[in-house]
Amino acid sequence: MMQKIIPWILAIFLAFVFIQSLFFKFSGSEETVIIFNTIADWMADIALLEAVAEPFRTYSGNTIGVLELVASTLILIPATRVLGALMGLGVLFVMACGVWLASAALVWLQRERLLSLLPAKAV
Repeated sequence: MMQKIIPWILAIFLAFVFIQSLFFKFSGSEETVIIFNTIADWMADIALLEAVAEPFRTYSGNTIGVLELVASTLILIPATRVLGALMGLGVLFVMACGVWLASAALVWLQRERLLSLLPAKAV
């Protein structure tokens, strides 16, 4: 019995998490714009990624939203649930790496400000 219930609980939870975030991605909310602009700004400063920075800025919110919607749909269908879960893992992994890299780049670019916050003895 639990082997049938737990996958449904997990599937509903995952679909809920993805679906509730779709409004922000599809509406161009301020938070979403800030996140994707920050990543695009970081990409623009790296020669290999410079060419894709503007398309990323323009289309990434909707693209990620569509991928999350597809993953949610697949997760709610038992026959495709594992594919949806793999897709969700991929989307979240890429986004987490992007946020991590953008944060690291921002810390590096703002390192002077960071150092100014440390006590004089530590510097």
